[in-house]
Amino acid sequence: MAKGYRGGKHRLYRTATEAVDRALCFAYRDRRTKKREFRRLWITRIGAAAKMNGTSYSKLIHGLKESGIELDRKVLSNLAIVDPNAFTQVVKASGVN
Repeated sequence: MAKGYRGGKHRLYRTATEAVDRALCFAYRDRRTKKREFRRLWITRIGAAAKMNGTSYSKLIHGLKESGIELDRKVLSNLAIVDPNAFTQVVKASGVN
């Protein structure tokens, strides 16, 4: 698993196993961190688009839950970027405005 590492990290057995163990720990940790950072990005994008439509993020999400619209944050964020008119329709359908 240390193939491609430089120097002693791929030549020396103990150093290689330590490097691989460390890399696996980082990989495990960062798979979770990546999910967290993407969710943060989506929320930021939705919040900015909500402000452009005259509401706040929290009011929008509450309105969506109340009206039974089941769009996750990833889809809402994509709508806000790719198709702002559709996002405006979703905001209107949520009953916030």
